[in-house]
Amino acid sequence: MSVPTSDPTHDAGAEWHQSACILCSINCGIEVKLDGRRFARIRGDKSHPTSEGYTCEKALRLDHYQSSTDRLTSPMRRRDDGTYEAIGWDTAIAEIAQRFTAIKDQHGGEKIFYYGGGGQGNHLGGGYSGATRAALGSRYASNALAQEKTGEFWVDGQLFGKPQCHTTGDYERAEVAVFLGKNPWQSHGFPRARPILKAIANDPERCLIVIDPRRTETAELADIHLQVKPGTDAWCLTALLAVLFDEDLIDHDFLAAHANRLEELAGVIGSVDVARSAAICGVDEEQLRTTARRMAGAASMSIFEDLGIQQAPHSTLNSWLEKLVFLLTGNFGKPGGMNLHTAFAQLFGRSTATPPTPVGGHRILTGLVPSAVIPDEILTDHPDRFRAMLIESSNPAHSLPDSKRWREALRALELVVVIDVAMTETAREADYVLPASTQFEKWEATFFTLEFPANAFQLRRPLLPATPGTLPEPEIHARLVRALGALTDEDLAPLRKAAAQGRAVFADAFLTAMLTQPHLSKMAPVVLYETLGPTLPDGDAATAAVWGLAQIAAMTYPDAVQRAGHADGDALFDAIVANPQGVVFTLDEYTATWDRMETADQRINLVVDELVPELLGLATEDPTPIHDEFPFILSAGERRSSTANTAFRDPAWRKKDPEGALRIHPDDAAGIGALDGSIVRITTKGGSAEVPVELTETMHVGHVSLPNGLGLDYPDADGNRVRHGVAPNELTSVDNRDWFAGTPLHKNVRARLEVVAS
Repeated sequence: MSVPTSDPTHDAGAEWHQSACILCSINCGIEVKLDGRRFARIRGDKSHPTSEGYTCEKALRLDHYQSSTDRLTSPMRRRDDGTYEAIGWDTAIAEIAQRFTAIKDQHGGEKIFYYGGGGQGNHLGGGYSGATRAALGSRYASNALAQEKTGEFWVDGQLFGKPQCHTTGDYERAEVAVFLGKNPWQSHGFPRARPILKAIANDPERCLIVIDPRRTETAELADIHLQVKPGTDAWCLTALLAVLFDEDLIDHDFLAAHANRLEELAGVIGSVDVARSAAICGVDEEQLRTTARRMAGAASMSIFEDLGIQQAPHSTLNSWLEKLVFLLTGNFGKPGGMNLHTAFAQLFGRSTATPPTPVGGHRILTGLVPSAVIPDEILTDHPDRFRAMLIESSNPAHSLPDSKRWREALRALELVVVIDVAMTETAREADYVLPASTQFEKWEATFFTLEFPANAFQLRRPLLPATPGTLPEPEIHARLVRALGALTDEDLAPLRKAAAQGRAVFADAFLTAMLTQPHLSKMAPVVLYETLGPTLPDGDAATAAVWGLAQIAAMTYPDAVQRAGHADGDALFDAIVANPQGVVFTLDEYTATWDRMETADQRINLVVDELVPELLGLATEDPTPIHDEFPFILSAGERRSSTANTAFRDPAWRKKDPEGALRIHPDDAAGIGALDGSIVRITTKGGSAEVPVELTETMHVGHVSLPNGLGLDYPDADGNRVRHGVAPNELTSVDNRDWFAGTPLHKNVRARLEVVAS
């Protein structure tokens, strides 16, 4: 397969090029003006169907990603002494295939673990990884969602039938918008977050509610801020639910028509002592009651839960309780409420029941192994331990809990292969590193399609030719699959012949092949790349997988796709390719939410049996015991205006807070003798680090926070690698995790502080 070499920067009259920001899940549309290979100017794309020209300050600095001096430009192989040498692509692919095959033959392909599938906005390549996994016989996988969202997805499955029944808010139309452990001013989470927040805050008929231990930028705008004590969200939520029942504020008509087991839930919630729960979470009882009344009295309400409660105590329980708030008030399947959205591609597995991990027997939700338990599945002499890893566009040695243990686990494996653009902290533990083209040097897409009623998908053209020595992930996976002997020219010849006769003929041949040849269906993305891909114009072979996904979307949501103006899958694919700014692929009526229910009777299951004992246990649990050794609660990974994800390795993009200060309340600072700017040593069970402090009354007493995205090293002017800021996961532990989903509790890490220098 040839690699695209067209240079779109030389198009006649081309000045601004449409693309997308890659720094959060919203992936706002942008336009880029180039100066050679540099991003000379960046602005929001007004023609983008969801962001409509909006972008935050971070997107304007994407040249620091594209023009990074930390790029890899050749496959790297680890020498016996731990250093690396550059090798050719043919050598790298052949050796990797040979070593993976040896492990598969000796131990079984299920001992090869896959982590990744695409970083932020880097999803198209990850879509091809399934073919490589199939060729290897790899069974177990994980990615960043497993330390964030799997508990919530599982709860969705219990309530609505299957995990893909994922709810999304209609914030633009909601009378009441609630943000729970969420600061959308900085972390976004829905399109045009800041204008919508301002619109709600400025409308006296609407209400903005924030539940967060920190007075965030969003909380500053809020009509109601429940400033809970860190880690007490479950008590706050059960108190709100108890008030709804106690004051008969629930929507009886809605629940009678659409929900099961209401009386049973009423009995469980009826045991909640509102006064005790209010005292535990540190919120005045009358304020809790006033908040519940405002929620229940609204014509519509949308709620966004995020990492603040998902990476905190009672993580999975919190997700159930949050969803009960909008369900009991009837804010589901309606304008301004919560709805079940479409998806251009599923981000996670569909099953609610998966066999546990092979060594520790840990629960696997939505097909993803909990990130916190992966080292335990490696660092053992158990015969079923993982023996090798393929890691793609991810940096688990930095982004997952307990970096030290992760480094130890990676070193214990027989083979580690990393696909990435830079020599990341994880890549430095690998046996082979394969350099990928950046997100602006290849065809790329974002599969965070989470909106309702209009859901959009953007396929991004390359802005620049690939850096010499790098390859896009579809080509990397195609070469690996061939080297592993999983596909031959004989396998592909009939489909190549069909593709030459046009897409209609190819579609019939491809469907027949998928139904009758299981070995081909398991590697469908690479099959498409190798057969349909060469017939697509402009060197866009990588978009062949998008053609396949367009067919699936049209079959899965025929009415919504046609309502958006696309007659069938082919028409949808053509529209996607023809509109580089993105296209609305489904347009829903609000009744569609009920059509997407996957329960047998299409009614909501209000009670999650597995979580009832945990809820009842809150009545006697004390969440704030005295910890003389670790008196503070650390939130490890706060999103700030000066932090993004680890796509930005170059620290020059940050104009303020270069070292990522530890935020602390002035009363706490005075207690340890710290001044603004003092250097303190923060110590947890996981490790310690030195960091400057920033005094701010926005923090709750006893609560401190460190930003995300720091602790990376980057070459200085002399080529020496210098670390900037604290890596939060040098302080976290794999043992501090939710009992059910295994989600790491990064927002609730016990710590102590001592002043090092004023």
